Amino acid sequence: MGSVAGDTPRRATKRETLVPPLSRSSRMLLLKSFCVGFRLSRRGPIHLLHRSRRRCRLLLSVLPQAAMGSVAGDTARLSYPPARRDDSVVDMYHGVPVADPYRWLEDPESEDTKEFVASQAELAESVLAGCADRENLRGEVTRLFDHPRHGVPFRRGYKYFYFYNSGLQAQSVLYVQDSLDGEAEVLLDPNTLSKDGTVALSTYSVSKDGKYIAYGLSESGSDWVTIHVMNVADKEPLSDKLSWVKFTSISWTHDGKGFFYGRYPAPREVELDAGTETNINLNHEIYYHVVGSDQSEDILCWKDPEHPKYTFGVSVTEDGKYIILGIHEGCDPVNKLYYCKISTLAQGIEGYKESKENLPFVKLIDNFDAQYEVVANDGDEFTFLTNRNAPKNKLVRVDIKKEELWTDILPEHERDVLESADVVNGNQLLVCYMSDVKHILQIRDLVTGNLLHKLPLEIGSVSEISCRREDTEVFIGFTSFLSPGIIYRCNLTAAIPEMKIFREILVPGFDRTKFEVKQIFVNSKDGTKIPMFVMSNKDIELDGSHPTLLYGYGGFNISLTPSFSVSRVVLCKNMGFVVCVANIRGGGEYGEEWHKAGALAMKQNCFDDFIACAELLISAGYTSSRQLCIEGGSNGGLLIAACVNQRPDLFACALAHVGVMDMLRFHKFTIGHAWTTDYGCSDNEEEFHWLIKYSPLHNVRRPWEQSFGSGCQYPAIMLLTADHDDRVVPLHSLKLLATLQYVLCTSIEDPPQVNPIIGRIDRKSGHGAGRPTKKMIDEVVDRYSFMANILGASWTE
Repeated sequence: MGSVAGDTPRRATKRETLVPPLSRSSRMLLLKSFCVGFRLSRRGPIHLLHRSRRRCRLLLSVLPQAAMGSVAGDTARLSYPPARRDDSVVDMYHGVPVADPYRWLEDPESEDTKEFVASQAELAESVLAGCADRENLRGEVTRLFDHPRHGVPFRRGYKYFYFYNSGLQAQSVLYVQDSLDGEAEVLLDPNTLSKDGTVALSTYSVSKDGKYIAYGLSESGSDWVTIHVMNVADKEPLSDKLSWVKFTSISWTHDGKGFFYGRYPAPREVELDAGTETNINLNHEIYYHVVGSDQSEDILCWKDPEHPKYTFGVSVTEDGKYIILGIHEGCDPVNKLYYCKISTLAQGIEGYKESKENLPFVKLIDNFDAQYEVVANDGDEFTFLTNRNAPKNKLVRVDIKKEELWTDILPEHERDVLESADVVNGNQLLVCYMSDVKHILQIRDLVTGNLLHKLPLEIGSVSEISCRREDTEVFIGFTSFLSPGIIYRCNLTAAIPEMKIFREILVPGFDRTKFEVKQIFVNSKDGTKIPMFVMSNKDIELDGSHPTLLYGYGGFNISLTPSFSVSRVVLCKNMGFVVCVANIRGGGEYGEEWHKAGALAMKQNCFDDFIACAELLISAGYTSSRQLCIEGGSNGGLLIAACVNQRPDLFACALAHVGVMDMLRFHKFTIGHAWTTDYGCSDNEEEFHWLIKYSPLHNVRRPWEQSFGSGCQYPAIMLLTADHDDRVVPLHSLKLLATLQYVLCTSIEDPPQVNPIIGRIDRKSGHGAGRPTKKMIDEVVDRYSFMANILGASWTE
């Protein structure tokens, strides 16, 4: 907590990304940086785009009573700005015609799109201005968020590094010190790089000797990164500047001469505002950069023009002897794995500068049947974490010179998922299991896999682990729904490893004893038990009276483990909310089988699971449909929109962040092609028929004309997107917003739909990463004041 993604700490909690799983370090840094969820540190506020000349007026037609599927109390009908429909745009998918009347919104530079965005921003602003408790939320969230936060320290050479935020700093600052007790000095302060805090440190790596740090900066939340290099001793940036970098880790060779990184070819026409484009990302490449040289002199190490959609990740083994290349075709946890022994390069890596040929990698795994992550190597003997014939993962060992002999070291657990394994203290393993969405830590023997010690840990999540094989002590970051963050220092030389608190994050005014968290299990439509966390004030009465927020994700093998959130605390404490997190299928909570049960042809299971959790909250007496809000981001935004289409009667409010809404065209933009491993692709006839059944954009229906009854309408909806989101590009939310408003609100006279449908378009922000603190607070305030206003939740001190 308080740190940014980098090569260390080596492990970060798995979160939402919608990016290819790259190498182990690449995947973990992206999972940490680009998650979308409850934690306030993940997202930022909306600075609404420039106002339109038109004023959006509220009409005075008021319904005297709420209908099924509507909010409680009286509601004023909005006047929505007109949006041009082009009914001539019709695509033919395998003999099925599909209209796309808002195709023009796919061009972010068109004047029509800019006018649409401006008018929708003004409409949202007018609605939010009328939310009664907006400033109460702002004051309390700001007050509680203003507390010091330390990241887990890590060592390089003879120095320690860590991130720190004093409370309301826009970005966390990287510090360096000679010892854990020594004086800390600022090494890199991103807050000095922009006046508004929108330049963020997105990735970093310190050379083995601690002499250099290579760091990637992103602007306005874009996935594009520019890598710079700094001399740690004098804290002066060098002239190195590497552009058009995306989806990469940074991995140094042990001689400290340079590092590997991944990038895309520079566009033919350089974008003036990188991150606003929608062009598909193709032809990822791996380069080696020599410190002090120009990027034009970088050494091309790997490319594969025959497979332009592949992505690559490179890492150097901890002994410095091997270069490991991971090859990925999408977001599935499967990869090819090649290796190159550095000593076999007669003239070193730099000898390939003129050849323009790939490095001579040896193909150890040359198919996409499973995932392979390097845990350690002793010479030619490698230990891997894999899901090969083990959907909950296991550890295996192989001599790469005798690759036909694979030995299980730590077999797959019957129930728990092996999330990570790190070698420490010479020949010990620090392994992290997930058991019913809660983390367990163990020390095991590297050679035999035998259990040596269980480390004491509260119910919650291991957020970070900082260690290397040579280390005799480990730093472990921990969080939970009721723990803002603890950094443990574990001494492995003791007969029984000691877990001592190194630093603890304290939030002024937060008393954990006033809250309770339960984990319950919900029967889904097909009988599958779905875990769900429920957080509330203590001893609430289950009388159906509580405003409730239900959050979900359900995709890409990503698990929603317990984490602390200031906004959750404020909702419970000051507005009486029950806050729930549903661990639906599609995630990684129970391994790859759980993931696959919510992917491709099985995607409907995700929606069924989430709907079952909502129904349980109502039937058990936590809330009612008139007081239930649902929320999710990215793949979770798809979840929210699909559930609203399928059960508009069940919810009063829906918050969908940066969602994938057009399931027929998502693969045509930026990195969307990588998601076909989870969704399928409309280019394939069978997969088209999966997608068209639930695609949010193509399933908006008037519920009063369906089986829900004449009084039913859609819940109040806020769609959130951002102008520099080059992950899930804004066109998804914009096209759905135009469709919802037309079908439900403007295409007929006097429609039953009175619940507001608005879009919140952030400026100088992306998919969620790198947002400055003020932006994070502003967005929380806006989306939750909208929700509270819809649900009729009142503020209490």
